[in-house]
Amino acid sequence: MTETNVPAELTYTPEHEWVRRVSPTTVRIGITDFAQEQLGDVVFVQLPEVGSDVEAGESFAEVESTKSVSDIFGPLNGTIAAVNDELESTPDLVNSEPYEAGWLVEIAVEESDELDAQLGDLLDADGYRQVIDG
Repeated sequence: MTETNVPAELTYTPEHEWVRRVSPTTVRIGITDFAQEQLGDVVFVQLPEVGSDVEAGESFAEVESTKSVSDIFGPLNGTIAAVNDELESTPDLVNSEPYEAGWLVEIAVEESDELDAQLGDLLDADGYRQVIDG
């Protein structure tokens, strides 16, 4: 089996999403390299509207592949601040660049302290490796 890419600077959810802080109150979300490998070729991504609320643990988007449709779950509570419009015409970016151009959405919260607390509940790279290694 090939080594799955798990960047150390990101945080993760057990549902195979990664989280990167992009400002004091905003994070960028995507699915992990492991998740895109499991899905196979991504053919469609359904993203929420900017301004929509996201709740931790609740489905807010879908990624459709040649194998299945998978829900994307909120890694934290907040509001959709941006969506990756590139995925509308090139959903395969989720496969080819899961941690860069294949990002899904940005989620904003009111206070940086609130974001700190929510990020503290997520997994670091070592914790996520334990999830995928079973």
